[in-house]
Amino acid sequence: MGFRTSTAASAHYPEPMAIETKQQTDQGIIDLVRSAAADTTELVRQQIELTKAEIKENARTAGASFGLLVVGGVILFLGVIFLLVTLAYVLVQLGLPEWAGFGIVTAVLLLVGAILVLVGRSRAKQVHGPERSMAALEATKSTLRG
Repeated sequence: MGFRTSTAASAHYPEPMAIETKQQTDQGIIDLVRSAAADTTELVRQQIELTKAEIKENARTAGASFGLLVVGGVILFLGVIFLLVTLAYVLVQLGLPEWAGFGIVTAVLLLVGAILVLVGRSRAKQVHGPERSMAALEATKSTLRG
């Protein structure tokens, strides 16, 4: 009463158990890929949140540091002005008229300022854009395009 199966028929039609096992395996792989994609998405989201938090913290620190630098710079600037006025009065006490003492200090300041401007302009002409970075970016773009 059993069913007879020929070897030719079984070669063309897989057994029902084999089909179920393959479908389960395929479904398992699909689930793994979905899980990996979801985990990757979550990881990227968490990395973005961490980056935002770090930037916020660094911005606060940078803001406070910048404020201290500005106040310190203003105080130093005022100190230099008073030092120059003192220097001019020293020249007056050495016997020069007031206009000559202040004129000499002013002339020295103008000379030093002009020299610094010329040197700075010369160095500024040597500054170029990020040529290596741009070349690397172009190379990456061309590589990704094919």
